[in-house]
Amino acid sequence: MDFQLFQQRVSKVKDLPLLGEASHYKMAPAFRLQELEAIRLKKKNPKKAGVMALFYPDEGQNTHLLLILRKTYKGVHSNQIAFPGGKTEPEDADLLATALRETYEEVGVPTDAITVVRALTEVYIPPSNFEVQPFVGFCHEPVVFKAQESEVASLVKVPLVDFMDDANLFTQNLSTSYAENVAVPAFKLNGYTVWGATAMMLSELKDLLKQVL
Repeated sequence: MDFQLFQQRVSKVKDLPLLGEASHYKMAPAFRLQELEAIRLKKKNPKKAGVMALFYPDEGQNTHLLLILRKTYKGVHSNQIAFPGGKTEPEDADLLATALRETYEEVGVPTDAITVVRALTEVYIPPSNFEVQPFVGFCHEPVVFKAQESEVASLVKVPLVDFMDDANLFTQNLSTSYAENVAVPAFKLNGYTVWGATAMMLSELKDLLKQVL
């Protein structure tokens, strides 16, 4: 999609009601739904994080969404596709400040280069006990990204047309750090399987964009 047209239309998203669990649960495997239901009965004190769904134009003015591949490390989110973002720090005024700071640190986009459209519905991640607040934003001009070597293995630049294409939704059997050989709904984007909390957030984002694009 032409980025000028995308800019005009994406601002309408801020006036739409959030879809929350109705979108999230499309991309939540059965075992995750069971975990979330149990957590309703015994809410933990979660750690907080903010992430940014960042859109931008390429040199041909085609709209893209930026994701990242996290580096391999000892942790449940090792080597996974994610949004730029991370845990809140004491100096952050709020979770939007967290998302903007982390986006700058991880992919090199200055805060003042991002127009924030709105917050999406937060997602709780049981294995790491994080509650993640996603935001939607865009850059007006093509961006020169700089990946943070210690955190980011690769930048994943997804064309909007691919993200919005339902043909890129599928179900795959995966073995995770806490479940073996389970059917997981996922996106196939740039050759990567995107599942879990990131897929749940992408699902709400896609459902909102369908209403305005």
